[in-house]
Amino acid sequence: MRGFKLILPAGLLVMIANGGCAQIAGNTLAVSPSKLCVTEGAVEAQEGNRFSVESSKMRAYVNGWTSQAIGAHFTYLGPTAEESRLGSGEIRRQFGLKLGAQNACNLVYVMWRFEPQSRIVVSVKRNPGKTLSSECGNRGYQNIKARHSGPPPAMGRGETHDLGAEMKGTQLRVMVDGKEVWDGDVGPEARDLKGPVGIRSDNVRLGVDLEAGQVEGPHPHFLAACKSGPGVSD
Repeated sequence: MRGFKLILPAGLLVMIANGGCAQIAGNTLAVSPSKLCVTEGAVEAQEGNRFSVESSKMRAYVNGWTSQAIGAHFTYLGPTAEESRLGSGEIRRQFGLKLGAQNACNLVYVMWRFEPQSRIVVSVKRNPGKTLSSECGNRGYQNIKARHSGPPPAMGRGETHDLGAEMKGTQLRVMVDGKEVWDGDVGPEARDLKGPVGIRSDNVRLGVDLEAGQVEGPHPHFLAACKSGPGVSD
């Protein structure tokens, strides 16, 4: 995910003036499925910019220049036909956002765990000097305690919700359905993480509209070379 070099074609991301689907502050960019680099699993284009997820494991990042803000307007369609275990062996149903996704071993997660209890979990995965999943596996996770937090609603099949996250420096704010549910400092381990925003799901079927924050002021416009496969998937 490093080495962004290519020029971002005109119209790659569509700007939405002042907000979008998941309460990200400021101007946002609608992210179509063609603008996602899917490193594991699959997404399927639907009407407009919406896409569906049927894979038991889906990992993707936004293949363009954005701020560290990302939001999803999504419908939970139920569990996947097949189930995948985490590296710990646990089966978890969850959907979440990635920030500062430098590589598969170093990034910040904001995960909405649906079962057995609906809750937001913020984690920093940090493995200095390692870049591939084969090098770090499921090591380096640290769950971060919020300065202020509140519970998200229970998740039911067929329900639609908004999940948004914004990170400025090490300060992170998470919103669900227009309400702040997590606010805190993700700590010095995340300070130097440089990378795109993205999404992740485990064992859930979804319909998703995605947006990302627009970078304010002059900045380079570029694309990352899209890399996929087990080695780069987080």
